[in-house]
Amino acid sequence: MAKSLKRIALIVTFGTLLSKAGGMARQLVIAGAFGVGAAYDAYNYAYILPGFLLILLGGINGPFHSAMVSVLSRRPKQEGAHILAALNTMVGAALLLITLLMVIGAKPLINIVGPGLSPEIQRIAVLQLQLMAPMALLAGFIGLGFGSLTATDEFWIPAVSPIMSSLAIISGIGIFWLQFGPGIGTSELALRGGIILALSTLIGSLLQWLIQIPSLIRKGLARMSLVWDWGHPGVKEVWKVIGPATLSSGMLQINVCTDLFFASEIVGAAAGLSYASLLVQAPLGLISNALLVPLLPTFAKLTSHKDKPALIARVRQGLMLSSASMIALGSLFIVLGTPIVALIYERGAFDNKAVSLVSGILIAYGVGMPAYLGRDVLVRVFYAIGDGTTPFRLSTAGIGLNIIFDWFLVGGPTPWGHQIPFNFGAPGLVLATALINLLSCIALLFILSMNLGGLPLRQWLQDLCKLLSAGLTSGLVTLVLKEVIIWPQNFPGLLIEVGICSLASLGVFGLISNMLGIKEVTQIITILHRKITP
Repeated sequence: MAKSLKRIALIVTFGTLLSKAGGMARQLVIAGAFGVGAAYDAYNYAYILPGFLLILLGGINGPFHSAMVSVLSRRPKQEGAHILAALNTMVGAALLLITLLMVIGAKPLINIVGPGLSPEIQRIAVLQLQLMAPMALLAGFIGLGFGSLTATDEFWIPAVSPIMSSLAIISGIGIFWLQFGPGIGTSELALRGGIILALSTLIGSLLQWLIQIPSLIRKGLARMSLVWDWGHPGVKEVWKVIGPATLSSGMLQINVCTDLFFASEIVGAAAGLSYASLLVQAPLGLISNALLVPLLPTFAKLTSHKDKPALIARVRQGLMLSSASMIALGSLFIVLGTPIVALIYERGAFDNKAVSLVSGILIAYGVGMPAYLGRDVLVRVFYAIGDGTTPFRLSTAGIGLNIIFDWFLVGGPTPWGHQIPFNFGAPGLVLATALINLLSCIALLFILSMNLGGLPLRQWLQDLCKLLSAGLTSGLVTLVLKEVIIWPQNFPGLLIEVGICSLASLGVFGLISNMLGIKEVTQIITILHRKITP
């Protein structure tokens, strides 16, 4: 099993790395072309619903993917094609209706999520939403297909598929750039640029679906027919997980809409959140997929009473590895936020003002990274044991808290006319989400402990505190290097600064974690040492 997990993790990591590299290249092209201007600001509002459905339903580790893996891994292989065809039929019918509703109701939907948008940005966003609406239909097919492939040990195609979307967007903007040149970021071309962004995104989603079809045919999972079979046990089992899991993840998207609602009053905040999010999602997605994709089938196979010790061991492994990686990266983002943003984005239409905005948001993301991935690990455990209701209930409770935290941390007037003393601006939106994720992690851990008859939570908390102390120390080392040495503020200088400080920080973090006896970190260091040492 250990070798199998390592092999799967390697495949998923490499595939995800390619996809994340494509995503970073895509964002660099967007940043250079549009900066934080009207076309991209509008795009972030128009993308909320279709993008939410693509990530929620079509994403790796999303509810559709997780449900298909959990169910098909336990059922006879010959049932796979029938279950997939039935779900494609039912889900496709529902999502086709949602697609039509988005096209018809684009303007009121944009008004809801962005009430403070200027008329120009609103007009662009409405058109973009109408163009991207078919992504809703494609999202369901993508998620169900990828989940089916993962259940049959096909990990490569799901891991690399996002690169198709990046390539489509890069190609679209490249053609537009060749036609109009550096003026692409100006307000005169904002509408045309916005249309290109939307169409390229739609084409990318179509390619993500098409790329999986040959593998589905090869695995015997493709059945091009309408199947209405609500009563099949496998279909019912998938719906049992999909229903609450989708609602749970949907509650998280409502939090995103809430964030953008508050962000609509802050100039460039939506674009800034998107740029910072990509810098976080690149390593986060890489590590998340490397951890969760191989662990999810393992969780699903350890649900019997006799397997409880093995399941607890896997849960600890997932939590400690996720915490160690996120604390190490979070400390880098907190200390090196400004040079990282300047290194990656500062060119073309992306100026110093944009660097300042995005770096503040990136620092806030760094604070919340451990809780974000930790929550994902715990939610997948609940999905694997067939409990999607608990994450849904917690996500529902988080909506009200998110509104309160957003209002409190962004800063605004109270009903009594007083001003909230805290005014973190756009970074406050990220900090609010971090608080909710932390509270969710605590609740999920206690509920899981009750369900499994007890978890060694005190020991896990002690190890987490050790990781936090290692992260604090590595962050201080990075800060000293950053401030003591005078780094040239050009591209080579920024590259050297970020590279040297990052290596020093990660080295210190690994050394201290190893000294403090975190066995998961020690195992990683041992593996790396064997790879490096002849």
